[in-house]
Amino acid sequence: MATTTGTADLDTHANEDGVRRRDFIEIAAVSAAGVGGLVTLYPLISQMAPSKDVLAESTTDVDLTGIEPGMAIKAIFRKQPLFVRNLTAKEISEAQAVPLGELRDPESLEQRTKEGKANWLITMGVCTHLGCVPLGAGEGENKGPFGGYFCPCHGSAYDTAARIRKGPAPKNLEVPAYEFTSDTAIRVG
Repeated sequence: MATTTGTADLDTHANEDGVRRRDFIEIAAVSAAGVGGLVTLYPLISQMAPSKDVLAESTTDVDLTGIEPGMAIKAIFRKQPLFVRNLTAKEISEAQAVPLGELRDPESLEQRTKEGKANWLITMGVCTHLGCVPLGAGEGENKGPFGGYFCPCHGSAYDTAARIRKGPAPKNLEVPAYEFTSDTAIRVG
């Protein structure tokens, strides 16, 4: 007759819920390892996010109240010049009168401005040839032969809609993403 000494294998017996102790330990260990892995990876991933100073420069707000028709200002957007120009009715009609077939980079004034705000031309102030800063965004500056912007470094001339008309620049001045936050303010970026 066989007798038991009370040293039966604990893993073979299940408690009243049908879960073995080893199953619980495995689940707890895997959970702890997963949480530990996330805690380890979080600082590594979060350090790749842009810093606060970069996020602060991602948008620029410009107040338009002091810009009279025919005037332009230079602002800064992402450490580059931004030209904000309030076109006169004459400048708008001159830009609309140019046949698109004559342009190296054909874009109409309507494509370069927001609907209903054709008098506000917002462009980056960087020549598309070699990255110079064209003249013509301030009063009294040389606006070139087409009344827009002029890059004296290599002779690129832009019209009143900042479209390339003469010189080595291959494209028009870039129009950044912007929106009107009110009738007298824009947010660029």
